[in-house]
Amino acid sequence: MNAHFSLTSNDFVSYNGIGPLMMLRRLLVALLVAAPALAGVQADAPPMPVSDIRPGMVGIGRTVFSGTKVEEFEAHIIGVLDNVIGPRRSLILAKLEGGPLASTGVIAGMSGSPVYVDGRLIGAVSYALGSFSKEPIAGITPIGEMTDATMMNGVRPAGAQVHVDFPLTRDGLTAAFRQALDWNRPFAARASDARLTGAQQVAGLADGRIGTLLRPIATPLAMGGFEPRVADTLGAAFSDQGFIPTGGGEPARGQMPFDGPLKPGDAIGVEFVNGDLQLGGTGTVTHIDGNRVYAFGHPMYNLGPTEFPMTRAYVYTVLPSLFSSIKLSSTGEIIGTFLQDRATAIAGELGRGPRMIPIALTLESDRAPKRTFHFNVVNDQLFGPLMSYASILNTFSSYERQFGAATFAVRGEVRLKHHDAISFDNVFAGDQPSTGAATYVVGPMAALMGNEYEKVDLEAIDLTITATEQPKTATLERVWLDDPRPRAGRTVPLKVLLRTYRGDDVLRTLPIEIPANASGALSVLVSDGPRLSAAESREARSPQQPRSVPQMIRQLNNARRNNALYVKLLGSDAGAVVNGELLSSLPPSVLSVLEADRNGGSFNALYNATLGEWEIATDSAVSGTRTLSIQVSPR
Repeated sequence: MNAHFSLTSNDFVSYNGIGPLMMLRRLLVALLVAAPALAGVQADAPPMPVSDIRPGMVGIGRTVFSGTKVEEFEAHIIGVLDNVIGPRRSLILAKLEGGPLASTGVIAGMSGSPVYVDGRLIGAVSYALGSFSKEPIAGITPIGEMTDATMMNGVRPAGAQVHVDFPLTRDGLTAAFRQALDWNRPFAARASDARLTGAQQVAGLADGRIGTLLRPIATPLAMGGFEPRVADTLGAAFSDQGFIPTGGGEPARGQMPFDGPLKPGDAIGVEFVNGDLQLGGTGTVTHIDGNRVYAFGHPMYNLGPTEFPMTRAYVYTVLPSLFSSIKLSSTGEIIGTFLQDRATAIAGELGRGPRMIPIALTLESDRAPKRTFHFNVVNDQLFGPLMSYASILNTFSSYERQFGAATFAVRGEVRLKHHDAISFDNVFAGDQPSTGAATYVVGPMAALMGNEYEKVDLEAIDLTITATEQPKTATLERVWLDDPRPRAGRTVPLKVLLRTYRGDDVLRTLPIEIPANASGALSVLVSDGPRLSAAESREARSPQQPRSVPQMIRQLNNARRNNALYVKLLGSDAGAVVNGELLSSLPPSVLSVLEADRNGGSFNALYNATLGEWEIATDSAVSGTRTLSIQVSPR
């Protein structure tokens, strides 16, 4: 037999005709009647359709308020809201009672808490009336809508991919999230769209007004090991998307006494980073069907297909707040993979966790012993580069000074499956070199993971960063040839004068070969990497866009570096960029054919032919550009 009970204010009146023994008897009877119902709340509880929901029903909810123990609360059904989170989607409106809810209201981290009526699962606590609400009024996502929405599989389409600009800023990340992931809005577009059926007004609000006030319950974002500046940048952007950043860290050994296998009402985590840093959101398990797990009752980011680690979670305590009460929690061991992030739920499977991207970062410093850090970040087009950037930048900020002159030398590689590795070798100097160094590593990673041609698997990232609290910079002062009229076919010494940050002059000599067929006016361009790349893009009129992953890798490995000067011998013969490949000194007949036939791909004419290229390596970040005009004599 299924039953439920509730104690109203009438049961706690003064003793007018009801003695203490009578009150105790009533309480014992209520508990005995309720016992079968509470015992019948199982992981395989049958669902109750929305059509069977009636105002006045009293449900039993399950969630964790502290530690790992699942506790119960009551959900007094008010009615059903139609057309709230989309056409023909519904929310069950209920007032919650029990545990700390009277003083906390609906708690961030309760998302996914299952609610049962007469032993049947009706759905997950997932929405609340927003901040400063006096009553714990919650929206319950029907279980049928949770299971239906997460049945879809597949790969996230290119149109759903998200572009984030690096170096990362608080405003830039917030804008990227807002543009691509803007699901956190009033879920009824107009007040007239939402209808509360089978019930009266709630707290003096009209039916539609309730619908427009409902929001997904905030998700606690546990951040362990992040220093304040990085945490503020990430936290501000995540806050706009329904997360509440909190402190975190991995619980001490033995602090997670889980009682058997995962069950409805347990705390659960979605992990973005683990290892020497931890970052992940936490919520509650709604339903388990075999090895299939449903949680949250609203989207995490509505990304569609995902591969995020599913973890156990530990709740330290509930922090009451007039703004938004929150479960202070942290993620634990990986127990499976979340495969779907949809409008009404996240869902995944128990078992092995997904493949993550391991990052090994060795930090060498002229003032401290060498340290090596290990992180694992999610293998995701958006969150993989983002979490890698945050992890690398956080390590710099934690162990090196954040402001003032410094130099970071970056070496390492990104290993790829079925493709050549991407090598790193660069120097960043100035007042904030850490952002440049982190961007240098993550930029190629983001480009490959978001490419349009094929799925690229990143196997590992290995980095060695050498840091010094000196601004190792140099400026290009002058270039010249001892013989301003060199002969064709000869090798001549090019003199390059640099001035270091200390004011010291450094003379470098580079032998350059004049082609045997060269004659007349030529020019020698000596430039730092960024200026040369910008000039080449302007001359080509549009960036040299790669047409395949191997082309991308080749371009990334050939990218200009800060710690080198680049020398180009330029003539007046024309060239072109064809399908992303640079072709110089083309005969006029070839140029005419390429320009006339645009069906073969992209074509950009160049008006200066490159007759030779050289590189001068330095141990500093060098800047400046100089052009030297020369007159070549015939042989």
